[in-house]
Amino acid sequence: MTTDPGTEVPTDPGAEPAVDEGPPATPLLAPRDGLPPVVETSTALVAYADALAAGSGPVAVDAERASGYRYGQSAYLVQIRRAGAGTGLIDPVPLPDLTAVQSAIGDAEWVLHAANQDLPCLAELGLVPARLFDTELAARLAGLPRVGLGAVVESLLGLSLQKGHSAADWSTRPLPEDWLVYAALDVEVLVELRDALAEILEEQGKTEWARQEFEAILAAGPPAPKVDPWRKTSGMHGLRNRRQLGMLRALWQARDDLARRRDIAPGRVLPDAAIVSAVQADPKTEGALLELPVFRGRANRKLVNTWFGALNRGRELPEDQLPPHSRPGDGPPPVNRWGDRDPAAAARLKAARAALAQVSEQWSVPVENLLSPDLVRRLMWAPPRPADAAAVAEVLRAGGAREWQVELTGGLLTEAIAAG
Repeated sequence: MTTDPGTEVPTDPGAEPAVDEGPPATPLLAPRDGLPPVVETSTALVAYADALAAGSGPVAVDAERASGYRYGQSAYLVQIRRAGAGTGLIDPVPLPDLTAVQSAIGDAEWVLHAANQDLPCLAELGLVPARLFDTELAARLAGLPRVGLGAVVESLLGLSLQKGHSAADWSTRPLPEDWLVYAALDVEVLVELRDALAEILEEQGKTEWARQEFEAILAAGPPAPKVDPWRKTSGMHGLRNRRQLGMLRALWQARDDLARRRDIAPGRVLPDAAIVSAVQADPKTEGALLELPVFRGRANRKLVNTWFGALNRGRELPEDQLPPHSRPGDGPPPVNRWGDRDPAAAARLKAARAALAQVSEQWSVPVENLLSPDLVRRLMWAPPRPADAAAVAEVLRAGGAREWQVELTGGLLTEAIAAG
């Protein structure tokens, strides 16, 4: 039915409002230039590096790891695309030094999606960006409802990417052709996506915000080593005493050492659930350990000395060497205890969260991107004295807040402290 633009069409007040989903996305099934051969020799690497140096504009970069299969987070394929150079699929197993590519890229801007995931493994290969545009972070700042690569490409470019190989074992050799197509498509339209997001950020007045965020990623460097990583063992909340924690730590460390030596993901050597069940069962002999599920398997029967020895080490630890129930922290207590321990701090945090939620809605930016939730908690638990705007801003900067965040939230946080 066609209506005059000035005519109001009556609607059923009880009907659901119509949703304009737009035209269906066009499937992106193959690289526009065809699937390039994998770069796996020094000669081919130098040739592609020369092509990159002769290319122009930003450089799309991605990496595939073998999370859940291999011990570490090393890259097993690096995908690069630049105008004038095309797409390169580089195998870092025979080519662990990619400084030739680094030199070819120079100070050109890198475009990555969720850069924090890939930058550490790329740095292992000698690839470190001088400038960065993170499309996932840009999508967050732009207020997009979904920020996964496929969702952002579909919403802004009208294209749908292939799915299905992100969790594959990329250490597999040779890599199947359909996996390579998937990998090539991950950088196929990344620069176009960058341009679309940059335009949105400019329209919203957030270009400077994004620049500061990207610079903060580059300045952060590699992540610090995790403290007490064994405390991340799934199911350990069921352990009740420090002796059990000591046994769990010893068994976790034995598994980690073995996994590192064999370059196998620790969970494939021994699942977390098996570690916890062994500690809870507290077997006094190797035979009793072998009666437990998982340990009955042939692989773990061969390792019974390793596992039982670890349990024994934890069981025989002196009392003063047992781990505490929880790792001592330098931050405030859990928020659910604030009401009892410091009602004024609880009131400050409630006011701060309410104010930040309003700003989040006003600017269409997730609250966690407005300011680190941990930094907000620390500030509300122990505010500076006197808590004037300058002192609050100093605390925020010392906690890693960017200038745009300080300007946007500093005043309201000062008011929340005063209200408490």
